[in-house]
Amino acid sequence: MTARPRLAYLTGEYPAISHTFILREIEGLRARGCAVETCSIRRTDPSHHRGPAEQAAAASTFYVLAAAKNPMRLLAAQLSALKTPGRYLDAIRLAWRTRPPGLRNLAYQLFYFLEASVLAQHLRAQKIDHLHNHFGNSSCSVAMLTSALSGIPFSYTMHGPAIFFEPRHWRIDEKIARAAFVACISHFCRSQGMIFADPAHWHKLRIVHCAVHPENYAPAPDKTPGKRLLFVGRLAAVKGVLVLLEAFAQVLKTHPDAHLTLVGDGAERARIEAEAARLGVAGQIRFAGYLSQDEVARELAQADVFVLPSFAEGVPVVLMEAMASQLPVIATRIAGISELVEEGMSGHMVPPGDAQAFAGALEAVLGDAETRAQMGRAGRKTIEAEFNLAHETAWLETLFAGNAPAGALRPAAQDAP
Repeated sequence: MTARPRLAYLTGEYPAISHTFILREIEGLRARGCAVETCSIRRTDPSHHRGPAEQAAAASTFYVLAAAKNPMRLLAAQLSALKTPGRYLDAIRLAWRTRPPGLRNLAYQLFYFLEASVLAQHLRAQKIDHLHNHFGNSSCSVAMLTSALSGIPFSYTMHGPAIFFEPRHWRIDEKIARAAFVACISHFCRSQGMIFADPAHWHKLRIVHCAVHPENYAPAPDKTPGKRLLFVGRLAAVKGVLVLLEAFAQVLKTHPDAHLTLVGDGAERARIEAEAARLGVAGQIRFAGYLSQDEVARELAQADVFVLPSFAEGVPVVLMEAMASQLPVIATRIAGISELVEEGMSGHMVPPGDAQAFAGALEAVLGDAETRAQMGRAGRKTIEAEFNLAHETAWLETLFAGNAPAGALRPAAQDAP
């Protein structure tokens, strides 16, 4: 049996309250016997460490910036990298060639190079065989330069949509070309990568779903049908919460007993609270703030309908959690959401930004408890079959080991554990 490679996982911030899927993916790989060293560019605020899993992750993660701010550590990393002068010069040329225009971006590229030297030294000390990064922006630039400095192969998970707004700034063409493989979270995501990648590298673009443990989610055993709506996400403009409030105000005219819980926080909270007051719906809304993944699961267990009015998404893990909890979902028809939600079966998809359409979809499910139950069951089956973390981590392990069949975007159905 081929020995499993020693893995390092990198991202910009870890653990983060909005990226619990990374934590679960790492836990899933470790459960399969993989050794995973967690690394993060920046420390996260303690508000992100609400549960024991997050606290343990924060305590055991290597933080690149914290190490790089130590002058002796930074000097030692440069001296270590210079032991292989060819790689060092190649990495400098790569950093220069992939820099975005402008002096400010040149300075950032220098920072990424210095961070990469510190990370490369750490990975060599830990005898890491493969580096994997989540997201394609700055942390992926560090991962690419780390690979060039150390000779350790790297891969990354490409999410979107933000990376596709500035694909040339972040040089996703170069990152795809240099990566051992790229885990794309959906077919839509993969197609966006194909726009900018040389066709010679399209075979590297594999589909690896973000996923959940379905067994961790279920309706509360004592739950009775109601009209409890739930949103989970950042309170930011991109999430479309102002549109949700407008739709909710319309729904209350015919369903005055409906209630909305907003889980999350962010820069738009004060504006959202003010808009709720202006619309006269504040009394029917609860602002729950940030919650741990276990607390979110309890909120899902008590809800009746999950709502996500976003303007931009990849394939939201929180929708998977809602569907695993047997909730019908009302979401916007954007990016890869249609690969998760089947219209009329597990929920409804509406045009983004259309409060009237969102309200109409809510009306359709709030008035029919049996339809909600049927949609919930259908959604649960989708998660069990296609977005199951056990399946996805097994596929990832195959990719890390280099054992994936040539050209296979996804494992064959019979290969799923």
